[in-house]
Amino acid sequence: MSIRTLIRGGLVVTAADELHADVLVEDGRVAALAATGSAAAGAWTADRTIDASGKYVIPGGVDAHTHMELPFGGTSASDTFETGTRAAAWGGTTTIVDFAVQSVGRSLREGLDTWYAKADGNCAVDYAFHMILSDVNEHTLKEMDHLVGEGVTSFKLFMAYPGVFYSDDGQILRAMQRASGNGGLIMMHAENGIAIDVLVEQALARGETDPRHHGEVRKVLLEAEATHRAIQLARVAGSPLYVVHVSAQEAVAELAAARDKGLPVFGETCPQYLFLSTDNLAEPDFQGAKYVCSTPLRPKEHQAALWRGLRTNDLQVVSTDHCPFCFRGQKELGRGDFSKIPNGLPGVENRMDLLHQAVLDGHISRRRWIEIACATPARMFGLYPQKGTIAPGSDADIVLYDPHAEQVISAETHHMNVDYSAYEGRRITGRVDTVLSRGELVIDRREYTGRAGHGAFVHRSTCQYL
Repeated sequence: MSIRTLIRGGLVVTAADELHADVLVEDGRVAALAATGSAAAGAWTADRTIDASGKYVIPGGVDAHTHMELPFGGTSASDTFETGTRAAAWGGTTTIVDFAVQSVGRSLREGLDTWYAKADGNCAVDYAFHMILSDVNEHTLKEMDHLVGEGVTSFKLFMAYPGVFYSDDGQILRAMQRASGNGGLIMMHAENGIAIDVLVEQALARGETDPRHHGEVRKVLLEAEATHRAIQLARVAGSPLYVVHVSAQEAVAELAAARDKGLPVFGETCPQYLFLSTDNLAEPDFQGAKYVCSTPLRPKEHQAALWRGLRTNDLQVVSTDHCPFCFRGQKELGRGDFSKIPNGLPGVENRMDLLHQAVLDGHISRRRWIEIACATPARMFGLYPQKGTIAPGSDADIVLYDPHAEQVISAETHHMNVDYSAYEGRRITGRVDTVLSRGELVIDRREYTGRAGHGAFVHRSTCQYL
C-alpha cells in the first residue's frame, strides 16, 4: 500500500527557488507543491503529515564520488554498501554514485558485475555506478558502449598510481575518443603519477617517512600539469572532461581557463580540501595518517581559491571521495613509510552539514549549497530531475533540515564504519532531522527507520550539460 505523505510548513529550498510551501508525496514521488496556507494546500489530505515548521525542506543530497568496499593498498575501505549508505542517509544524502573497478586483464563487465553483487540488496538509499578503466584496449573500448546503454555513463581514468590504476596518455586519448562517440563522460584523477613516484622514492631514501611527506611529494604543480594535460587530450578527442577532487589553486586556474574558452570541462572538489589542510597531515604521533588522501590536503591558502571557484562556477560539484580506512590496523600499515598508508578519508555523512556551515560562514548562498550538493551532481551524471530537486514527478528524496540545531562532529556519534572522524570536535550549526527516500522514511526525527535493500540501482542518462 502506498502511503500518501504531506510535508507541511517548511521552507522548500532548491537550486532554483526558496518558498514556504507544502509538499505532497504519493507513490514514492513528489505529487504536488503549493504555497503554505493556500487553498490548494489546504485541500490536501494524507495518511501521514510531517510538520516541517522552522525547518528547510531540501532535496536529498547526491554524492557523486564514493568508494564503498574498495580494495586498496592491501586492505579494503571499511564501509560496506550497507553501513556506508546508512551513514549517507544520516547525513542527508539519498543517492550515491560509487565506482565499480575493472581489474587489469579483466573485462569491464566482470568488474561491474562484482560491484552490482556488493550493492544489491544491501543499500539503504539509491545508488548508481561509474566505471573505473584500469586497462584500456580494443575489447574494453567496445564494452564502454554497452555500459552507456545500461545506465553506467561515466568512466574514470587515473594519471596517478602506476602499476595499479594508471593509464598513459595514449590510453586516455583512446578512451576519450570512445566517450566522444557514445556520450560517456570521462572523469580524471589528475596527478602526474610517474613523477610523483620518483619524488616518493627520493623522500623515503632521505628518511622522510612521516604522513606529512605524502602531501609534500604530491606537488601542486603535478596536479596542475596533469589537469592541463587532461584538458588538452580532451580537446584533441572532442570529449567532455570532469576532473575529480580538485585540491589546488593552480588546478582551478587550468579549469577556469578551459571554461573561459567554452570547453565542456568540469571540476569537483571535496569538503576535506575546503575545511582541512596540511596542518592536519602534520599532526604528531602518526595522527596525520588519518588525513592521507590523494589528491592530498594542501596549505590553507588554497581554500580561498576553491571557495571562489565554487562561487564562480569554475567548480561545479562538491562530492566526498568517501573512502574510509580505520586508523587502527589500516592507516597504521604505513607506519615508517607514508607511501603504504591507505589513501582515503571518511566523509559521506558530513558533506551536507559542512556545506550548510559554509552558508552560515558566508562562503556560498543557500541555493548554491543545494546546487553543488544535489542539483548539479544529478544533472552532471544523468539523474535529474528524478534526483536533485523537489518538483512534481521527481523521486520523493526529501530531507527536513534543522538550520538551528547545533552539533559537534565526532567518531563517537557518527554512523560511518570507521574509528575516527576527519572533523573531530568541529562545532557546526545545522543538522538533518528527517529523511525520505522515494517517499519512505529512512530517518524519522533523528531515529533510523530505514533498511538494507530499500536502496535501488538507478539507471543514468548521459551528462545533461552537453
